[in-house]
Order: sequence, then C-alpha cells, then structure tokens
Amino acid sequence: MSPEILRGVPLFESLDDEAADNLCSLLTMEESEAASILFRAGDAGDSMYVIEEGKVQISMRSADGEELILAVLGPGDFFGEMALIDGKPRSANACVVEPSRLAVLSRPHFLSFLSSSPRIAVEMLTALSRRLRRTDELLRHLATRNVNEEEASHLTFADRAADVIAEFGGSWKFIMFSLGLFASWVVMNTILLTRSPFDPWPFMFLNLALNMVTALQAPIIMMSQNRQSHKDRLRADLDYRVNLKNELALNEILRRLHIIEYEETQPRLVKPSPREFASHN
Repeated sequence: MSPEILRGVPLFESLDDEAADNLCSLLTMEESEAASILFRAGDAGDSMYVIEEGKVQISMRSADGEELILAVLGPGDFFGEMALIDGKPRSANACVVEPSRLAVLSRPHFLSFLSSSPRIAVEMLTALSRRLRRTDELLRHLATRNVNEEEASHLTFADRAADVIAEFGGSWKFIMFSLGLFASWVVMNTILLTRSPFDPWPFMFLNLALNMVTALQAPIIMMSQNRQSHKDRLRADLDYRVNLKNELALNEILRRLHIIEYEETQPRLVKPSPREFASHN
C-alpha cells in the first residue's frame, strides 16, 4: 500500500514520507471473500483496516433488533482506527460485500511504531485532537434535536404550573365548572339562604372573586403562550438548519454527479487487443 493512501486516514495524516513508509512496512495484506465477516460488535478491537480493493459494509443492531447499515466503504476508505488507541471492543459489525483486498495494522505493531519515535506520537495525537475538536463543534451545532425534550429539560415548577392552569382555563371543563359554580352561588344566595345570604344580590363578593380570577388568569396564560412562542422559534431554527444541511448535501451530490458526467463524456483511450494488434500488422 502506498503512503498516500495511508495518510488518508486522519490518524496518520501528519506523518512524513519516512514515517509513512515505516508504517506501511508493518501492514499485512489480507484477501477476503464476499459475505465474510471481519468482526462483530463486541469483538476485541485489536486492528484497523484500510481497503485497497473491494467493498465493506459497516452495520449495527438497533434497540429493536433491526440491522442498521451505517456505511458501505470502498477503496481508500478505512475503519476500526480507534481500536489502535483504546483497544476497546468493536461497536459495529464489518462484513465484506465483494471480494476485497485489505491492509491490516495490528495494535501491537502500531504501539511499537509509536514507541520508536516520540515525535511521531505527538504529531499523531495533535491530528487526533483536531479531529475531536471538529467533532465537538459539529455536535454543538447538531440539527437533529428534539424540541420538546430540550424545552422540558429547562422547565421550572412555575412553568409547569402555568401550563396546567392555561390548559385547564382554555377547556370545556373550565367553562362547565364556572357555570356550575355561578348557578350554585346564585341559587344559594337567593333561594336557600333567604334570611341571611352571605352574598346578597347584586353579588358583590362573586364579582370580586371573578375579577381576581380574571386578573390572575390572564398573565398565567400569557406566560404559557410566551413559552410556546419560544418553542416555535426553536422549531423554526432547527428547520432552517435541517434545510441548510439538506441544501449542502444536495450541492455535494450535484457536484459528484457533474464529475461523473464529465468523466463519462471524456473520450477514452481503448487499447487494442493482441488479436486486433496482430491483424493490423
């Protein structure tokens, strides 16, 4: 395998020509037939792979037991590189899709390579740190968030109480409860308690209670509506980010299609077969 292909792995992108040549000498080539399993989730992580020829499918099982295909890798792609550093068990399955030729770097060879030159170890750790920083930046701007979960995580007791009161105040239950209370209040103070009603007509105490309920209910409902407006703004922001990512993905697809179209339209040099070459001579 050439050093240029090896430096395509982010972990080795900072290696110079001499170090890349030394690391290439530690690689072992492996021929794999189609449908063969390279490793399964939970297996010991003791090596990484670089594809020279063929295709490899990376998949894992979901919580429901369904197989999720994470990627289908081709020539020049790599996988299993983190096992060289931490030696943790595999987190996914790797299956050969078509006959492949793979370059394998074992963890003992990798560790011996690092111990031979501390400078190279520092450069590789620097490259790995840059990659982790880019990953952290992507996670901070991740668009696939659940607005309801994000909003619920910041709710206080007052916010939850406002939502419950606003939901009850805007329902038929509240209307029926209010009508029943008013009717009971009027009947008790006009018919049942004719001699000493606690709130005689024109029901001043009832009017005072209604005014207090109205004065308190309005700001509570506005609090709930303000939170709903904040949730709507979050949804709009996430929709924008998703649309932006889709636009960038479509532009990348179109760019690749234009490259393929350009390569297909270019004239190809076809070498004559030995029989055709003999016939012309």
